[in-house]
Amino acid sequence: MANKELSKIFSDISNFLKAKGVSFKPYAYQKVALLLDSLEEDVGEIYKNGGINALMKIPGVGESIAKKIEEYLKTGKIKYYEALKSKTPVKMGELTSIEGVGPKMVEKLYKYLQVCNLKDLEEAAKKHKIRELPGFQEKTEQNILEGIAFLRKSKGRFLLGEILPIVRSIKERIEAQEYVQRVDICGSIRRRKETIGDADLLVESSHPAKIIDYFVSLPDIAKVYAKGPTKAMVMLKNNLHVDLRAIPKRSYGAALQYFTGSKDHNIVTRKIAIEKGLKLNEYGLFRGKKKIAGGTEEGIYKALGMDWMPPEIRENTGEIELSLKHKTPHLIGYHDVRGDLHCHTKWDGGNNSILEMAEEAMKLGYEYLGISDHTKALKIEHGLNEKQLLQQRKEIDKLNAKFQMLNTKFKILQGAETNILKDGSIDIKEEALSKLDYAIAGVHAYFKMSRAQMTERIIKAMRNPYIKIIAHPTGRILKKRDNYKIDFNKVLKMAKATGTILEINSQPERLDLDAQNIRKAKEAGVKMIINTDAHYKSHLHYMELGISQARRGWAEKKDIVNTYPLRKFLRALKKAKL
Repeated sequence: MANKELSKIFSDISNFLKAKGVSFKPYAYQKVALLLDSLEEDVGEIYKNGGINALMKIPGVGESIAKKIEEYLKTGKIKYYEALKSKTPVKMGELTSIEGVGPKMVEKLYKYLQVCNLKDLEEAAKKHKIRELPGFQEKTEQNILEGIAFLRKSKGRFLLGEILPIVRSIKERIEAQEYVQRVDICGSIRRRKETIGDADLLVESSHPAKIIDYFVSLPDIAKVYAKGPTKAMVMLKNNLHVDLRAIPKRSYGAALQYFTGSKDHNIVTRKIAIEKGLKLNEYGLFRGKKKIAGGTEEGIYKALGMDWMPPEIRENTGEIELSLKHKTPHLIGYHDVRGDLHCHTKWDGGNNSILEMAEEAMKLGYEYLGISDHTKALKIEHGLNEKQLLQQRKEIDKLNAKFQMLNTKFKILQGAETNILKDGSIDIKEEALSKLDYAIAGVHAYFKMSRAQMTERIIKAMRNPYIKIIAHPTGRILKKRDNYKIDFNKVLKMAKATGTILEINSQPERLDLDAQNIRKAKEAGVKMIINTDAHYKSHLHYMELGISQARRGWAEKKDIVNTYPLRKFLRALKKAKL
C-alpha cells in the first residue's frame, strides 16, 4: 500500500514547513499524513477507480494535495518534497523521532552544525557542541542522548497495532488456500505484546509443501531465508521476519502451546511435566514413547493438571500457580465494552464530525460514545474554550434528540480532554466542567519534572471534583518516550480515595497503562476504562488493542467501567468524588 509511504512524505513536508516558520500549511499536510496512516482503503486503488476526483473526496485532501498523491502514484516521487529536501538535506523523520527534537530545532542544528542525521546529532551532543548554540543548554544535550539511547533500545521492534493487520492479512490468504485446515498466529503477537520482534504462523495442512510454496511466493516478501518441506523463514518488505511451520493435526495443540508461551512460561510448564514423569515439547506430551496429549492446547494443559490459560497472560507472572489451583482469572472479553469515552472530532482538529463518530460507534454495537475534544491550553490541537464547549453541547443535544425520535437506544455524552497544567490545575474553569457529563484530564507538556513534582501534579488534578478520568496516566510513547517519573502507588492511593478512573489508552503507540500497572490498579481496587483516544472514526477500532492490554494486566469485566450498560455507567460518572 502507498498509504504508509505517502503518510511519511506528507509528515516530512509538514515538518519542513514548520521548520521554516510557515503558518497553517504544515497542519494541512500533518492532517493528511495522519489520515493516510489510518485509511483502511489503499489510496492507489482509490485513484485507480476514480482518478483525482476520487482522491479529492478523501476528507482533508484538496486539489493541491490530490495532485501530489497522483504524482507519487505515477512517478514514485513528489517534486515539491524533493525541493524541500534539497534546501535542508536532513533526515527529518529520523531526527524528529527523538523526543524533544522538533522541526525548528532540526533547522537550527543543520544551520549551525550541519547535523543531517542521527549519527551527526549524537556526535554533536557528545562533543558538547549543542549547548553552545543560542537557546540551547547542557540539559538539551542530555535529553537528546537519552532519547537516542531509548530509540536504540526499541530498534528492530514493531508496534503491535502496525503488525497485527499485516500478519492477519497473510493468515487470511493462507486460510483461503486449498488443503489448509487451520492457521494460527503465535508468539508475542498472540500474547498481544505491545511491541513485536518477529511473527510466527502455524498451519495445519494435508499438503504442507504446497502451502510453503504459496507462502514464500507472497508479494509482501522481500527475502526468503529458508525453505523446507514443513517450514519457511522470510523477511517482509517492512523488515519483519516471519516463520511459518506446517504441523500435523496430532501435534497441532502442542505446537500452538509451545510457540505461544513466553520462554519463562514454557520452561515452567516443561518442569511441571518432568515432575509428573512426562516430557513436553512442540510435538506433544509424552509418557515414555507414548503420546498422551498433543492435538489441542486444552488437552496439553489438562494432562498437566492445569486450566487452559488465555494467551495474553502466559508470561510466568503467577498465571501457572493459579491455573494449577483452577483459579485462572476470567478476563474481560473482546466484546464486553459498551462505549468509548475518549474521542476527538472536527471541533478540535480531528477528521470526523460528531455524527460520523457516533454512526461508527453504533456500527460497533456500542450503547454510548463520549466526545472528549481537547481544551484550550493545547493550542496545537485547536483546543476548545468554555464558550466553544457550550456550543458543542448544543450540537450533541440535537443529535441525542434525533436519536430519541428514531427510537435509537444510543447516547452521545459530552466530555473534554482537559490539560493538567504544570502546577496541577486544570485549564478550564470548574463552572464549565460542571456542565459536562464527565471530564478527562491528561498531561500534555512538561514531561521532565521530578518524580515528586509529577506525582503531586497528577494527584492535585485527581482532587478536582469534576475530573472523572486520568488519560494515558504514565505518558509513555512506545519506541519514542518512556514513562514520565511518577510514584504510581501514590497515584493509585489517591485514585481509590477520590474514585478517579484510570484510562487504558488503546492508541498503538501508547497502550498506557502497561500490563504491570493494570495489575496494580486491579489489586488496589481502582476502576479503569478502556478508551481509543480516536482522532478518526477508524481509530475506534483500536479498542481491540486496549482490551488486549487489559487482558495482559489480568483485568476482568468488573474492573472496567465501560463494560457497564448505559444507566449503570451514567450512575458511575455522576457518583460524587470525595
